[in-house]
Amino acid sequence: MSQVLIEPVTDSMLTEFATFLHTHLEQSRSPKEWESELRVNWQPDRPNYGFVLRDNNKVVGSIGTFYKDRIINGRTEKICNITSWCVLDSYKQHSMRLAMAVINQPGYSFTDFSPTKVVGATLRFLKFTPLDESQAVILNLPWRPFSSSNVIHQADKIKQLLEGDALQIYEDHATFPWLNHVLVGKPGSWCHVIYKKRVFKGLPSVDIIYLSSKVLFNQYISQFSTHLFFKGFISTLVECRFIMCRPFLSAVRSGFNQKVYLSDTLNEDDIDYLYSEVMALNI
Repeated sequence: MSQVLIEPVTDSMLTEFATFLHTHLEQSRSPKEWESELRVNWQPDRPNYGFVLRDNNKVVGSIGTFYKDRIINGRTEKICNITSWCVLDSYKQHSMRLAMAVINQPGYSFTDFSPTKVVGATLRFLKFTPLDESQAVILNLPWRPFSSSNVIHQADKIKQLLEGDALQIYEDHATFPWLNHVLVGKPGSWCHVIYKKRVFKGLPSVDIIYLSSKVLFNQYISQFSTHLFFKGFISTLVECRFIMCRPFLSAVRSGFNQKVYLSDTLNEDDIDYLYSEVMALNI
């Protein structure tokens, strides 16, 4: 009689893990692409790359993890981001065991930013809290055509203008080709914006996935919108929880699968997408 075991994913198992995800979760991403993206490591003492279900030496389910120790509200927070949860249909009864293998790791706050409806429901059963999923859609127009000095998009200039933790965040995320970095503001007071290129309503758009300052973004949003307009982007998508108020000429859309988190020390305002699957995976 077979016994379904749970094992942590080690470095030597990543190729097998990536092949399983390619075959059963997302075939448009090659095994090598899966492995390269899952191998991203921001934490020197990373405990694992996730966990797998194994039956008779065959992987039948998996859940991936990214780890990062971060300073939030003046204290060190250990964050574990869940990704790529996939279990073969005939082993679905073991799905909860995989989740428990992750969240039973002591001392961590946990996030999942791309749950399916079923996964999201499972995690909410495990006391995960949903994040506000509403999104503002902003029309980009040439509001400030002569204010280019308030928007910096050249990599060398960004590195010169940032310092300390802000520079480290940029350098930790600058190597992903699907991420775009912009600074908006003025010397000594910059908001770091990270976005991905999207298509919305059949037209080129950007999806903001990180803002270092709500206040500065609100102050310089017209300059940012102008910059995007002249780069050919018709609209900007940004989660409402990231901004202070809904900008002029914008609308709100909702109804997405809710992102979730589990933490004894963090609240919604503390949760962003740095050092997570949102950054490391081209999704």
